[in-house]
Amino acid sequence: MVALVVLLVSLVACGGRPAGGSAGADLQRVLDRRSTAVLDRDRAAFLKTGAPGWFENLRGVPLASWSYRVTVLHRTGDEATADAELRYRIEGYDNAPVTTGRTLTLSRLSDGQWYVDTDRPAKKSSQQLWDQGPVTVVRGSHSIVLGTGQSSEALHSYADLADRAVPAVSAAWGSDWAGHVVVLVPGSVQGMAGLLGSPASQYRGIAAVTTGEVGGPPTAPADRIIVNPDAYALLGPLGKQVVLTHETTHVATRAHTNAATPLWLSEGYADWIGYLGTGRTPPEAAPELARAVSEGRVPDQLPTDKDFGFSGDATKLAQAYEGGWMACRLIAQQWSLERLRQFYRAVGDHRQRAGSVESALQKVLGTTPQTFTRQWRDYLRAQLG
Repeated sequence: MVALVVLLVSLVACGGRPAGGSAGADLQRVLDRRSTAVLDRDRAAFLKTGAPGWFENLRGVPLASWSYRVTVLHRTGDEATADAELRYRIEGYDNAPVTTGRTLTLSRLSDGQWYVDTDRPAKKSSQQLWDQGPVTVVRGSHSIVLGTGQSSEALHSYADLADRAVPAVSAAWGSDWAGHVVVLVPGSVQGMAGLLGSPASQYRGIAAVTTGEVGGPPTAPADRIIVNPDAYALLGPLGKQVVLTHETTHVATRAHTNAATPLWLSEGYADWIGYLGTGRTPPEAAPELARAVSEGRVPDQLPTDKDFGFSGDATKLAQAYEGGWMACRLIAQQWSLERLRQFYRAVGDHRQRAGSVESALQKVLGTTPQTFTRQWRDYLRAQLG
């Protein structure tokens, strides 16, 4: 359950022409009409611009904006391939457009107009949910849940979890965030991987991830919590709630999370809020670390970012999350909940990793990395031994 960073990059094409000239202008006009048809839910107008494709899949999604910008046009007679930048916003959730690359294959009709035969994710871009099938939309009090291959009942259960998570996160972190979440529930782990643009093997044991622009301004697009329904189904009621609250914490803390923030803090803090009020004891919430400590294998240092790699050892990954959680729990108990929140923000305020933790430890907690690490190791022995 780690927040993944989505970097919005400019499209680059080799061997193609910039989308200027009359052909590019003609295509742009077709795509402008296509965008209007999407927003108006006008199937007839959409079909005048191209094949139906995913149009019906998108019908239930509340869109505030939708537009294309052609970047490169590769043309051979009456056939062409275009690279385009798609920008869209979900109404009531996205403060700025989500940007994604699309590849369009086109043919020129007898009347001279371009016709979109296919509209699919660009080679290095991830899928959108409607690329995978019809999207069902469920609204909660503090959430919107979009799913493919899921029943309305199942999606309502995710909305209920998210609606409990949002107030819990605000109570611990504060109200200086959007106060709502967007949850995407694909039909399988393969669908999750498609939305993330990565192999499914990386996510088989991961119940959910959060994508977003780390350290993004208030105008950044809303984060997406992306669920792995296969792994999520294996969790009990408490586990499901902890996961959604954990991911919601990533959404809330995004503006204060950046390259300066070590993963032990961002993941540990998300777990700390996730478990807050559940009554779970350290041995129950940190079983892998408890096993290691009971066997005399107390970690020498706080978890490194590398320890949180998805493709590594599952036990080591679990211990990394548990170690981060125990560090945040230590701060909350020995200093206070407010000092923990201040510490998190102070680390992010540093903007770069070098010196960020050291400075925040001194400024907020009045300690040093060496002393804090020693206290953390003693805390592990006392709580887990």
